[in-house]
Amino acid sequence: MISAVVLSHNDEQVLAKTLKSVSWCDEIIVVDDYSTDKTPLVAKKFNATVRKRHVDGDFAAQRNFGMSQARGPLILFVDSDEIVSKDLAQEIQRITYHVSRITSGIVGYFLKRQDYMYGRPLTHGETGSVRLLRLAEKNAGYWNRPVHEVWEVKGPTAELSHPLLHYPHPNVAQFLKKINEYSTLNAQYLYSQQVHVPVWHIAAYPVAKFFRNYLLQLGFLDGTPGAIVAIMMSFHSFLTRAKLYMLWHDNRLA
Repeated sequence: MISAVVLSHNDEQVLAKTLKSVSWCDEIIVVDDYSTDKTPLVAKKFNATVRKRHVDGDFAAQRNFGMSQARGPLILFVDSDEIVSKDLAQEIQRITYHVSRITSGIVGYFLKRQDYMYGRPLTHGETGSVRLLRLAEKNAGYWNRPVHEVWEVKGPTAELSHPLLHYPHPNVAQFLKKINEYSTLNAQYLYSQQVHVPVWHIAAYPVAKFFRNYLLQLGFLDGTPGAIVAIMMSFHSFLTRAKLYMLWHDNRLA
């Protein structure tokens, strides 16, 4: 039995495609951050079980809650802006029910993720090499970090061949909004871990990140979308470090 867990918040425009792509799963759990649109109604059309819970800036806790609500021994996490292709669905069904998975002791699987921006696939830069642990046994581990969360499992893992399709940021304004929100959460997390950042990192690190994404990792080959991603991710690095620096500065003055 495979349970799909999807986090949601005001996703009525995109959720249907996501849920349709996991309709082959034995169970669908939608953990909804008290949406004010028709997200719960969309979820129920796909016979999903809706559990309401405030995310409160901690996406790992939200995922762990979703996992606790699932009945299946295997959990597949899919975000509301992602789609499981037919090829990936068939691969998951094939390998998870295969006896070799049991005899090899594999407890989790990394998925490649294919990003699309403004209708164009991104095959270079940091988005072109993303690997995410999204399919694993329920009791193999837990999610950690409130943002940019990681599923930490104990046991052997493998990687699947077909990618998870990702359609983030329908426009630049939404991209900027997410960067602002996530950089705040990331800075708060780093501050709680007693991480300090030198002043020169605030300027130097974003420049180095842009150089790596756009030039070393060939982001320029993805055209204008590749340039936008490289700039935005560098801006994310700048905001995270600037906000972290200000947290230390403000608390020293307090």
